[in-house]
Amino acid sequence: MILIYSPKITPRIRYIFKLIFSGLLKDEPVFTSDVEEFAAANSPKINYSKDPAAGGLFMEAQGLLSEKEIQTRELVFLEDEDPPAFFPVYHESASMKFDAFAASFYLVSRYEEYLPFVRDEYGRFQARESIAWKMDFLDKPVVNIWADRIAAAIMKKWPDWKPGPKEYRFIPTIDINAAWKFKRKGFFRTTAGIANALIKGEFENAIERMKVIGNSRPDPFDTYEEQLDLHKNYELETIYFVLFADYDNNDRNIPINNRHFKTLIKNLADYCRIGIHTSFASLKSYDKLNLEFKRLAAVLNREIDMTRQHFHVLNMPVTYRNFVSRDVENDYSMGYAVIPGFRAGICDPFYFYDLDFELETNMRIWPYAIVDKALEQGYDPEKSFKPIIDRVKEMNGTLITLWNNESLVKEKGHKANLQGYEEIIRMAIP
Repeated sequence: MILIYSPKITPRIRYIFKLIFSGLLKDEPVFTSDVEEFAAANSPKINYSKDPAAGGLFMEAQGLLSEKEIQTRELVFLEDEDPPAFFPVYHESASMKFDAFAASFYLVSRYEEYLPFVRDEYGRFQARESIAWKMDFLDKPVVNIWADRIAAAIMKKWPDWKPGPKEYRFIPTIDINAAWKFKRKGFFRTTAGIANALIKGEFENAIERMKVIGNSRPDPFDTYEEQLDLHKNYELETIYFVLFADYDNNDRNIPINNRHFKTLIKNLADYCRIGIHTSFASLKSYDKLNLEFKRLAAVLNREIDMTRQHFHVLNMPVTYRNFVSRDVENDYSMGYAVIPGFRAGICDPFYFYDLDFELETNMRIWPYAIVDKALEQGYDPEKSFKPIIDRVKEMNGTLITLWNNESLVKEKGHKANLQGYEEIIRMAIP
């Protein structure tokens, strides 16, 4: 147990202290606003306020966690901190030069995504808009690093106190956007695909399509047995997120009534966990979202409690509110589409905090740090992925990778193919 004093215990304070201590340091925070009770306590204790007089470990409060509104602010960074830190404090008795709790809250609540920003063509918040990118710490789980420094400050004052045990976890996840490249798309889509390839002069593509449809060549995306064997060989618990939506310009999976598609989902569910890859169209229609949940639940004969949004689109906080209203327990959408790193600055799961309502929800967010599309952008696995993996291992955090099933082909020229995927697995296993 660690005692936390603040003149006023706000929802923001409760949330971030619980995340840092219960989630990362594996100890239980107890809160008080009674200065006499705090002063009398002999246990490890943190004075989170503007005044060090109450005793304990003085962590000066910058002020963000006492506010209720969301406002644009110029972030001031400390020049001599590595990694970069913001929300500096200036009291000479402060144990740290910045408010690590406020900075952590700013990142994990995705405060900056509630503010005006320039969206990309899909309406997404871009990595290059983030302070983590601009200040060059996107590849570092700074919240975990700061938590370790808080722990070190506590141990310096109370040597008998230690964080609880925590182990590194690796969770590979795979998105099924199109279960097959050519097969089982229905007569009209198949015919149109062949005709379009011929019109464009893509004769090899048209021939390949016809051979796959005629069963004289395997479908390039049909490597599910190899995927399952790979995960079994390395004893990995994998999660598949299935796009199970009506056909749309941005949602182009196999028809949901196709019996082979349903069989594939059921077969994968025998060996792996299955979540829903909610469609792009569902972003603007709760009815469509609701229908997709019901349809996939009917195939699996169980409720769906894991989500990942298609195209990585998170409209904060609406997307997550919709998931919460569907009783989603775990979401895996927190990451960037083509750039590796820690979007929320953390390599562990955390509960979604709705800034508009100043409310901690029951839905846990599992951020991913490595994505296959980064390889297409020229990122090198050894130079870009391995340092991220090593940092998560060092923090005893949770590493989540995201691969799309269309990347997991046998074709050697593809940068994120099965062989490349196995190389990442070898880097990531404990």
